Amino acid sequence: MKLKASLIAALLLPLAALAQDAWPSRPITFVVPFPPGGPTDLMARLIGPALSKRLNVPVVVENKAGASGNIGTGQVVRAKPDGYTILLAASGNLSANQYLYPKLGYDPVKDLAPIIQISKFPLVLEVSESSKIRSFKDYVDTARNADNRVTFGSASNGTPQHLGGELFKSRAKVEITHIPYKGAGPAIVDLMGGQITSMFDILGSSLPHIKGGKLRPLAVTTKTRSPLLPDVPSISELGYGDFEYYAWHGISTTAGTPKPIVTRLNSEIQAIFADPAFKDKWLEIGSEVVVGTPDQFEALIKAESRKMESLIKGLNIQLD
Repeated sequence: MKLKASLIAALLLPLAALAQDAWPSRPITFVVPFPPGGPTDLMARLIGPALSKRLNVPVVVENKAGASGNIGTGQVVRAKPDGYTILLAASGNLSANQYLYPKLGYDPVKDLAPIIQISKFPLVLEVSESSKIRSFKDYVDTARNADNRVTFGSASNGTPQHLGGELFKSRAKVEITHIPYKGAGPAIVDLMGGQITSMFDILGSSLPHIKGGKLRPLAVTTKTRSPLLPDVPSISELGYGDFEYYAWHGISTTAGTPKPIVTRLNSEIQAIFADPAFKDKWLEIGSEVVVGTPDQFEALIKAESRKMESLIKGLNIQLD
């Protein structure tokens, strides 16, 4: 019986290799776990056509929004591990959500196979152009004055805008009150109108309003200045040497997907980002160009998960 089983296995090996070599032979579903029109959706719609061209199969972007990215992520977790379902993952659903949702439904490390990191978005501390706060020092001084009520808005509880603000609040030892909104758009509108004092917003979202003169940037949250706002200092250089917080995105697929398929996807996406024209488009949305290996992306996910665990549990941040 053992000999017969060995012979069958030997016969099946070439067939398995042939099937793998034929990948991809049908459309790939590119799941975006957020609504259409946002930065994450835009990234997928830039990468999708380029990847389709390289693989010579359709890459269909599918928005599966809900629960801060958890619903769409869960769809990819439950998909067949064959490389035909990929996820444009954000820092929230791969690092923070596991500490914000008691029943997440997936393990971001065990249930997904990392392919590649694709973005690094600074957050920008900003106020309305009509605000009396003219600089980062003004902001801190105002927040430390007990007679003032300084607020910061976010897209909702648990978002990068919220967590970035909470991290700064704890590090700078200032009293700033979080005001959650249902999306970044309404928060930005209220910021420009003076209903809230400030925002720690993802640079790509606020950049048009900064360029349009409606928002005043005070500092960015990455360790170094952003090339998109070279005259705006980083919080790190303003006296908080190890302060760093940023939003990031990457592409993952279902755990158990054959390694050659993951490697192929990684190499094809790397080639897309090597194109100068594509790089220019990427910079326009406010992100640095950050690509690497699947192992490097996995290391980022694990490191950011530890950071988010410390922040969320340490400050007892909870969803309403």
